[in-house]
Amino acid sequence: MSFAFVFPGQGSQSVGMMAAYGDSAVVRATFDEASAALGDDLWAMVAEGPADVLTQTVNTQPVMLTAGIAAWRLWLEKGGRKPVVLAGHSLGEYSALVAANVLELKEAVPLVRLRAAAMQAAVPLGTGGMAAVLGLDNARIAEACVEAAQGEVVEPVNFNAQGQTVIAGHKAAVERAMEACKARGAKMVKALPVSAPFHSSLIRPAADKLAARLAELTLRVPAIPVINNVDVTIESDPVRIKDALVRQAYNPVRWVETIQSMAAMGVTTIAECGPGKVLAGLSKRCADGVTGVALADILAIDANLGLE
Repeated sequence: MSFAFVFPGQGSQSVGMMAAYGDSAVVRATFDEASAALGDDLWAMVAEGPADVLTQTVNTQPVMLTAGIAAWRLWLEKGGRKPVVLAGHSLGEYSALVAANVLELKEAVPLVRLRAAAMQAAVPLGTGGMAAVLGLDNARIAEACVEAAQGEVVEPVNFNAQGQTVIAGHKAAVERAMEACKARGAKMVKALPVSAPFHSSLIRPAADKLAARLAELTLRVPAIPVINNVDVTIESDPVRIKDALVRQAYNPVRWVETIQSMAAMGVTTIAECGPGKVLAGLSKRCADGVTGVALADILAIDANLGLE
């Protein structure tokens, strides 16, 4: 048996979520480190809210990065073994790179806040949208997007599981695509409460700002292999890692292929490291013979320390 760790992105945050990890010194120290790097009290934001502040993209991204690394450090402190491979969903890729010692947390936290601000600024508030499409194959979803575009942008951006895909683009085009997906037999189509059309080509202007900041940072060769979102490849060259992060911002998250790649490496258990259970639930739907566990609280960490 071999296992992998995956890190969640936006959407798994909630006020009070770190209480599930108990009164852990390493968790609190991780938040103190990130807060000092950012000049913002992330612990208070998580512990006290309010929710509308926590869910602002510029806050959610550094908070979820820090939460994932706090859980990772707690796992290691308790004697958990290191996984054979890492990955993260969207923002979670930055958590994976910190866990792999490519970036230090104090470098990554300001970087993801810049990323969040740049992604938000790329599309005026209220003009972009995202929607989840369930129970429709990707070919029909792509057809629906082409039909609905009408001179605007709407495209698949997250391939999360077999039969679960997210589309994004201009708000009106997304709404037309939702209807086109329903007409093609989608089981459910649901608008997502997000502030920007993440991973769509509309986010392309953010890439230059992200690239400029990454150019100022020294990345290291990963201590643990990391499968990236954009190419579903493992890179060891820091220059190529930077390039993949820049392109990730405005290209689809290929999560199904990521989990399938892990399965092909012999991974049988995928542990989601951090608050939430979404990725653990998706794992078995992406590849045969793979099970998912969620390390969303201290009890789950304790129960899974035997993973090897």
